[in-house]
Amino acid sequence: MKLSSNYSAAPVSEFLLICFPNYQSWQHWLSLPLSLLFLLAMGANTTLLIVIWLEASLHEPMYYLLSLLSLLDIVLCLTVIPKVLAIFWFDLRPISFSACFLQMFIMNSFLPMESCTFMVMAYDRYVAICHPLRYPSIITNQFVAKASVFVVSRSVLLLSPVPILSARLHYCGKNVIENCICANLSVSRLSCDNITLNRIYQFVAGWILFGSDFFLIFLSYTFILRAVLKFKAEGAATKALSTCGSHFILILFFSTILLVVVLTNVSRKRVPMDILILLNVLHHLIPPALNPIVYGFRTKELKQGFQKLLQRGF
Repeated sequence: MKLSSNYSAAPVSEFLLICFPNYQSWQHWLSLPLSLLFLLAMGANTTLLIVIWLEASLHEPMYYLLSLLSLLDIVLCLTVIPKVLAIFWFDLRPISFSACFLQMFIMNSFLPMESCTFMVMAYDRYVAICHPLRYPSIITNQFVAKASVFVVSRSVLLLSPVPILSARLHYCGKNVIENCICANLSVSRLSCDNITLNRIYQFVAGWILFGSDFFLIFLSYTFILRAVLKFKAEGAATKALSTCGSHFILILFFSTILLVVVLTNVSRKRVPMDILILLNVLHHLIPPALNPIVYGFRTKELKQGFQKLLQRGF
């Protein structure tokens, strides 16, 4: 089948990704910083996983949760960025029907997994500060295993219908996706069918998942702040808050970029399409690049583990 935007009666077997339809010259300027950010994200997260794996003192629930976050970041980066760079460097715009919806499934599932992981990490900090004596009995390796299963199963069960609904649509017209990635709405609007159910389900499921996660994170930090303000020992409050600093910064990165993406999509008519596409790409790249660096610089145990890793010759 021809890769063109002309209407055809034949069913679509592959799509054509057009990054920045109005400013395709951006690709040349963006390829270098995106490549560097991708290498930074992959290198930093891989290093973090190796440090936690090799350093016995880091075999604790908090660092296992951080490892889960790094694994999610790596999968998201590998799902989105290599294809974007292939388009920028080699003009490899075609993507098969199945590969497109696989990418959509991973993006729709793994972003909520990250959000849920942040929520579990907030609960970990809440127990550590508000119930320190009970922390070893509550936050155990078994708790982390159950939380990990919950993080994965919740997102897969609730958001897998999004790519399934999109894949079941009848694509008989244009096959040109005006995006660098197979975002649900960018793909489904090419369908000849009514996509109202698809859009409503994604909207409701997304707000339920992200909304509940951020509400519980906010609740956890409210209790933490109330507990810290009651500390009377000198320096105790500062020390307690410093243990939450890295986690709070990561949530700030993730939620701010997510909020910008949501608001710009709501104001779609006022914001150029190319800006929306760039923000969607950066949302899959900036948090994964910054997450391990923030924890690495702010956590004494991780810095010591990294120094030992260097001494071993890695």
